[in-house]
Amino acid sequence: MSTFDLEEQEQIAALKAWWREHGALVIVAIAAAALVVAGVVGWRTYQRSQAAEASAVYTELRKAAGTRDIKKVRDLAGTILEGYPRTAYAPLAALVSAKAHFESGDLKTARAQLEWVIDHAREPELGAIARLRLANVLIDEKAFDEALKVLESQPPPGFEGRYDEARGDVYALQGKTAEARSAYRAALGRLQPREGATRELLELKLEILGGEGA
Repeated sequence: MSTFDLEEQEQIAALKAWWREHGALVIVAIAAAALVVAGVVGWRTYQRSQAAEASAVYTELRKAAGTRDIKKVRDLAGTILEGYPRTAYAPLAALVSAKAHFESGDLKTARAQLEWVIDHAREPELGAIARLRLANVLIDEKAFDEALKVLESQPPPGFEGRYDEARGDVYALQGKTAEARSAYRAALGRLQPREGATRELLELKLEILGGEGA
């Protein structure tokens, strides 16, 4: 049987001493790391499960909105917002619900749903869409100053022109012709060549106000 030389024996002795002093901590650290990994895997599995369930409810919500079953829309949207608020389907469900309620004349519920999106949506684009639609709800309620306040926030890229147009609509309804013209012209200046229909509409609005298109 081979024997360890003196240096090797010293190293082994030092290792044993270190292990007696720190081994318990190492075991705890390894166990903690294993728990973290298990927790991450479990959380991701839970998130996938939540997303799948929310997706199924969202599909039913879209169908209910298509048939104008407003009670079912309200119930299904509530299920998603209360049961799956952190999924990507929650703000989408609120937008669908808001549109259905707006079309049914329930402006109060439409407003509440859009405010939920503004407060909770992680994607800036969804928040911008909700603000534009909320401004329309407020316009219907003749709450013009509130509508302008909703449109004060800086929109994400690609939404600037739509915000300008919405502000122009509010100013026009308030009788502020100069401000409306300025907003419509700003919107025209942001249009892309492919947005011909929008350009025609903005030019028509300017013509009605007695102004000229860009």
